[in-house]
Amino acid sequence: MPICEADPWRMQYFESVACPANVNIPTEDPDAYSWNPRHRWVYNKLLVAESQGIACGPHGLAPTTFPVFSKPIINLRGMGAGSRTLASAAEYEHHQKCGHFWMTLLSGAHVSTDIAICDGEVVWLRHSRGIPLGEGTFDYWLVEAAPRPGLERYCSEWIKRNLAGYTGMANIESIGGWIIEVHLRFSDQWPDLYGPRWLDAVVGLYTHGTWTLDDRDRRDGYSVVLFAPHGEQYRHPPKALVDDVKRMRDVTSVQITFHEDRLPQAHSMPPGGFRCAIVNGWDFEVCREARARLTSAFTADYTSLADSLRIAS
Repeated sequence: MPICEADPWRMQYFESVACPANVNIPTEDPDAYSWNPRHRWVYNKLLVAESQGIACGPHGLAPTTFPVFSKPIINLRGMGAGSRTLASAAEYEHHQKCGHFWMTLLSGAHVSTDIAICDGEVVWLRHSRGIPLGEGTFDYWLVEAAPRPGLERYCSEWIKRNLAGYTGMANIESIGGWIIEVHLRFSDQWPDLYGPRWLDAVVGLYTHGTWTLDDRDRRDGYSVVLFAPHGEQYRHPPKALVDDVKRMRDVTSVQITFHEDRLPQAHSMPPGGFRCAIVNGWDFEVCREARARLTSAFTADYTSLADSLRIAS
């Protein structure tokens, strides 16, 4: 695969993309970290917070005010694993953990911004706003057609100061206009919602160091997520059901986002739930209906499968 993807449910987006064999394009943080030694410091979320003057510190250096938000300093597996709000000094003392840090608890829109960068200069951006369910989970993401001028200026200036010489894709997560995470890759959850020419432009960026996309015809899209309770051993829904959902009007893709043959604890998931599926599309209500149809496939009791996997492990 020229675009290096680890999750089989996302291979659907990249299998037919033409790319030179010697060009490696990361979609996974471990690859992006390994292939960008000069700029991989951005995966240190404590340094990212410090670069903006946000109050923060490693565990062991106690906050002076509460609440704060706590998470791993570096976490290449993602999915909000290990993060939590600490409301008091007592909670901080109880949840102190090696390799974690705290920072100001931010408020406002949670936005994921994919950015094309040429030699430290931003040449393209696209924003997606997450609608949270709590404890690191999201109900859905709105992939926005409209710009966010203030956030774009802030991200562009931060990139110019901190990513000089970098050419490639980046993903910045922000809350209330403050950067909370930086990834040296794009979000692989919704590339189908960026339009049919977008991946070709990404290949051109990594191959030639130029950006050629004209996407003035962009439109809003939706990435609707299905979370289920922790503690169950879920199985994939029948292929016929998934194919049926894919054929629904304005649905662009369906992802079943876990490995059926692995125990739940082998997946990196946020505290609030186990992510089972994602439906991408152009019509929000249709995507919600599609999610509801898939939900029924994850309600059966799969205890026997869980037991067999535990024995095998």
